[in-house]
Amino acid sequence: MITNFFIPELNNHDVQELWFQQDGATCHTARATIDLLKDTFGDRLISRFRPVNWPPRSCDLTPLDYFLWGYVKSLVYADKP
Repeated sequence: MITNFFIPELNNHDVQELWFQQDGATCHTARATIDLLKDTFGDRLISRFRPVNWPPRSCDLTPLDYFLWGYVKSLVYADKP
């Protein structure tokens, strides 16, 4: 799926600054998968045992929880009801 759909789709976009985050579950971190993603994203891969480590089944908040939801909430409540 990665080689047939995901990587070709990425080639249609500018992904030089794109980061890829994986949940780090052991079923998603097979060596072949990680090697393929590392070739594509380099040090911009957030996963288990990568430059930016993300432990499996982490209860920590994701980057979306830190930024996106606060940003969306600020847009929704920009005009007070």
